[in-house]
Amino acid sequence: MYKRINGLQHVGVGVPNHAESWKWYRKFFGMDIAMFNGEAEAPLMQIYTKGDIINKRAAMILNLQGGLAMEVVSPVSFKATDANVSFELGDLGIFIAQIKSPDVEKTHTWFKDKGADIIGEIQELPYGGKTFYLKDPNGLLFQVVPGGGWYTKLRHVTGGPVGSTVGVTDIDKALTLYADLLGYDKIIFDETRVFDDWKNTVPGGDKTFRRVRLAQSNKPGGGFAKVMADTYIELAQAIDYTPKKIYADRLWGDIGFVHLGFDVRGMKELGKDLAEKGFGFTCDTKDTLDMGGTTRVHCTYIEDPDGTLIELIEVYKIPIIEKLGIFLNLENRDPLKPLPDFMLKALRFGRIKD
Repeated sequence: MYKRINGLQHVGVGVPNHAESWKWYRKFFGMDIAMFNGEAEAPLMQIYTKGDIINKRAAMILNLQGGLAMEVVSPVSFKATDANVSFELGDLGIFIAQIKSPDVEKTHTWFKDKGADIIGEIQELPYGGKTFYLKDPNGLLFQVVPGGGWYTKLRHVTGGPVGSTVGVTDIDKALTLYADLLGYDKIIFDETRVFDDWKNTVPGGDKTFRRVRLAQSNKPGGGFAKVMADTYIELAQAIDYTPKKIYADRLWGDIGFVHLGFDVRGMKELGKDLAEKGFGFTCDTKDTLDMGGTTRVHCTYIEDPDGTLIELIEVYKIPIIEKLGIFLNLENRDPLKPLPDFMLKALRFGRIKD
């Protein structure tokens, strides 16, 4: 049976107010298209919600110019809250989401004019290009980085996410998952020192880190490959700091970056391979799952060596123009073949306008 991990699909974000957060992501990141948006129970996540079946609203949102999706999750049966402690760079989990821009300096000026909570000034990336950091209204840290591979005409100053920075205790151990199994096997940067862009802006960034930036050597696959384009995972290992786990004693859905989502094909066979390598499913829908009644998927979770959640998603049905009842069945498509342009661009008819 065919099996493949196509690459990153989305970044999961836990927020306390779904409508307010999505409006902010529309304004600043252009995430104005919803692949699904609905309220439902989450029995799959009981292992991460202290045994309770929670109810949550979730929307998978997209900037059609290019980039990953974001899954915005807001618990309904409890209020998403911050941890009782502050976190800093190197703590275990997803600490920064990276957003791609065609012109970082122009984006910085636009964000500043619009009142975004920018941290510091524009910095130089150690692997080339300019960057700056900002916080969303919930205090989550985002980094604007140079990006290419645009799918549609640039009408907003950014695309969507292009990757994330993940804190780990041991990068070499983490690579056994991220590089060897998840396909981010191309090391494009690997240095250990104090980094100026982190030192000047990021909480805890004044310490020594080993910093590794990963990309895929294989071409991204899947129906949305044209939109997602090139994506990255950045690993941060603190050398002189004992890290805390970001979601220790907290619930999935609490404020933060709750998981990284990967697009896959052949879930059951992949599960056998992952289990043999020590990364078996921690939870599994076992079969298809309806997301808001319009999208049908098979979802599983695994954990990286430090417990960061990785969601694997095999998509079977998605809405193209939901209000007209037009959907796409992906089960019998070539898993490497991108969706035709007319289908992808038809998603714009579902754009949310403020």
